[in-house]
Amino acid sequence: MTEEELERLVVDELRQREEEGCAVADHREAFDRLVERTPARLDGILRELAGIQAERPGGPRLRGRDVPADQLLDKIQGGWLGRCAGCLLGKPVEGLHKTQIETWLQLAEAYPLATYFPPVEDRGAAPEWLARRVAQRGSLLGQITHMPRDDDLDYPILNLHLIQEVGFSFTAADVGAAWLTRLPYLRVYTAERAAYRNLVNGLAPPATATYRNPYREWIGAQIRADLWGYVTPGAPERGAALAYRDARLSHVKNGLYGALWVSAMISAAFTARTVAEVIAVGRAAIPDRSRLAEALDDVVAWSGQHRDWRATWTRIAGKYGHYHRVHTINNAALVLLGLLYGAGDFTRSITISVMGGWDTDCNGATTGSILGVLLGASTLPTPWIAPLHDRVESLVAGAHDSRISDLAQRTFQLATQGL
Repeated sequence: MTEEELERLVVDELRQREEEGCAVADHREAFDRLVERTPARLDGILRELAGIQAERPGGPRLRGRDVPADQLLDKIQGGWLGRCAGCLLGKPVEGLHKTQIETWLQLAEAYPLATYFPPVEDRGAAPEWLARRVAQRGSLLGQITHMPRDDDLDYPILNLHLIQEVGFSFTAADVGAAWLTRLPYLRVYTAERAAYRNLVNGLAPPATATYRNPYREWIGAQIRADLWGYVTPGAPERGAALAYRDARLSHVKNGLYGALWVSAMISAAFTARTVAEVIAVGRAAIPDRSRLAEALDDVVAWSGQHRDWRATWTRIAGKYGHYHRVHTINNAALVLLGLLYGAGDFTRSITISVMGGWDTDCNGATTGSILGVLLGASTLPTPWIAPLHDRVESLVAGAHDSRISDLAQRTFQLATQGL
């Protein structure tokens, strides 16, 4: 039960007792004094965020907001399109190891990857796991008609609804209410399912993130962070603050830091000139002594030592491959791998992040979103964008079949309101 629901219950109980003829004046006065603590709740949330911010390194944070309206819309649409394309690229190989992905591409004579995953024509030569994957139609080259449903797109769509309905002052409880209202329980996973269950059982944030939730540092909050970057162009501090309020519903520590990292990079991509600038802003958004920061710093250092991304991937797998395939830390390393070795090239960036394996649809989506904002929709390669036909499917109530351009336009309106 949330604190607000508990307060309502007490108010109604006092009224019931009064109607029964009981003397309740003293109890009502005591209760009113307790309710006055409401501002302290917000203060507590702000103190938690301030504690995280105090642990960050020095670095670039606030950027100018001088993005002309036409460019702003183009970049927002680029973010949505890039997220869809990157997610769809990684969707057929979600959960596969890098070596399995290479097997697929070599059998299809398509290594290294440069397009959506092709079908393997000779299934007799394919391992059983690959034959099963290829049989799942809809996300392979030549079969794509739109962006099919994926939780990596459900969350930014849901967050768009949330901020339109509640505004920029939303709380983690508001996020939870949106989930309960608009998302089916069985189509959320790991930390989100644990938090959902905790909400139904009456827990309130941040307890929803910790009670019986062994997934609290996994990738879920990181994949929910994009919308917060889209609506805070050039203001990574603000984007990270919004991402924090969302993430604390279900995640702690590095699971939460991943959301701050992604939202800050997307915010920065609106005004940054280079990928290096975007990466620097993202790194400055998370605590210096966190395990996520250590992994990101390692990837940057290793990329300076190896010209081939695969050598750096081997270093990542050696040190961070023990994490679960949907953990924040190892997958964030693969997003950064794509950003570094892609060097601003959309195709190269998303394909490297996906060829690394693990949570491929999430990593492709995040990398594609960042590059989409940085480059803008008008410059994204047609082979990635045209097959989407401006459509995305979702399980979010009220958004089953949406136009990507409409989502971008609605996001643009929010972004201009927040400036």
